[in-house]
Parts: sequence; C-alpha cells; structure tokens
Amino acid sequence: MTLPFKKATTPLSLMLSLLIIWQAVVQLSNIPEWLLPSPVRVLTTFWEVLPLLLHHSQSTLLATGAGLLTAITVAVALAAVMDFSPCVKQGVYPLLVISQTIPIISIAPLLIIWLGFGLLPKVVVVALVCFFPIVVSMVEGMESADPGMVNLLRVMGSSRWQIIKLVRFPAALPSFFAGLKIGGTYAVMGAVIGEWLGAASGLGVFMTRASYAYQLDRVLAAILVISLVSLLIFALIETTARLSMPWYYKERRTK
Repeated sequence: MTLPFKKATTPLSLMLSLLIIWQAVVQLSNIPEWLLPSPVRVLTTFWEVLPLLLHHSQSTLLATGAGLLTAITVAVALAAVMDFSPCVKQGVYPLLVISQTIPIISIAPLLIIWLGFGLLPKVVVVALVCFFPIVVSMVEGMESADPGMVNLLRVMGSSRWQIIKLVRFPAALPSFFAGLKIGGTYAVMGAVIGEWLGAASGLGVFMTRASYAYQLDRVLAAILVISLVSLLIFALIETTARLSMPWYYKERRTK
C-alpha cells in the first residue's frame, strides 16, 4: 500500500518545491507582476476570475469532447479497415505518417476560412491532433494478436471480420488505451489552438485577451485550468481502461 502513496507524493513534492522556488525568486528579485506573477498571485487571480474561467471552459470542453470522440470513431474504423485489407494499409499508413509532418497550427487558419468561426473548425483541429496516436496504437495492437488464436478461428471457418471482433480488437485494447491517453492529453491543447485563431469564447480566447492586456496572472490561471482538465481526461481514460480490461491489470499486478 505504500508504493502508490510514494508514486503520488514524489511528483507532488517536486511540484511544491518548484512553486516555493518560484515564489521566492519573484519576491527576492522584485520582478513586476505583469512580467512574472508569483504562484500566490496566480491562485488569487484564479479564484477571482473562476466564474469567467468556467464560462469559457464550456466552449473548450465541448470542442474537446466532440473532437476526441470523432477521432476515436474514425481511428477505430480506419484501423479495422486497414487490418481487414492489407492493400488499404499499404496505401493509407504512409499518408498518416506524412500527415504528421504538417503542423496543425498551419492548418487551423485554413479550417477557419473554410468552416467559419463556429464550433466545427475547433472540433476538426482536436480530431486531427488526437487521431494519429490513436490509430497507430490501434493498428499496432491489432497486429500483436496471438497468431495461434487467429489460425484457430480460421480453421473453424471464421470470417476476417469475426477474427477482428473476437481476437484482434481485444488484443489491441491495451495499445488503444495507451494511444488514447496521449490523444486525450492533447485534446484540450487542440481546442485552445483553434480558439486562438478565431472564436467568440473559450479558454484560448480568454488567454489571448489577457496576454494582450499583459495580465499574465490570468494567462497562468487559464493554463492551470487547462492542466486540470487534461489530468481529469487522463484519469477518466485510465479508469475506463481498468474497467474495460480487468484481466490486463490483474496480470500486470501479478507480474
């Protein structure tokens, strides 16, 4: 029981130490608050503007959730199609890798022009950010399925879709959730990027307005919200993974 406690206390102790150092440097160096606010000032501002942050968070969370669900749906469907047809995989997989060489920040303005300033371009940006790690993890996980089980189902006359459903999908779950954790932590960042380039509300809009006014304490307060939301998404994914794969985590504990 002491091991999980140590795992939690170590990063918390390190973070607390960094905050103390940050607070001491700001106070001893007399750095202006508009240049580098202290942690105490950031927390004070956080509570002062919390209603405003919650208001802007609604738009960001909506884009984050819709984009992440879109990425999961498309990634799982495409991974199944690529596993079903090697020809499709040979043609599509290299394009997926090449697509990652294009910065999302350069595509976002085009999406604003094509799709307007509403919710849709933000959802697309989030989906693009989250899609690659999920689909690659899913494909690699399906390929790691037990060949013996696959051959057994083939001998029994199972179709390729039945093999995918009964063997390859369950085998890919650990890899899928590993990729989903990466995509989930990037999801809020994708929504904020979309809001930076054009939106009426959202944490990205809040941060842009605060930075223009040199209110760095508000910017850091918004970053704190983004971090907390990302951690919450990670925790939800981890909880879902443990509920979906109890045998996997039981095996890990045994080892």
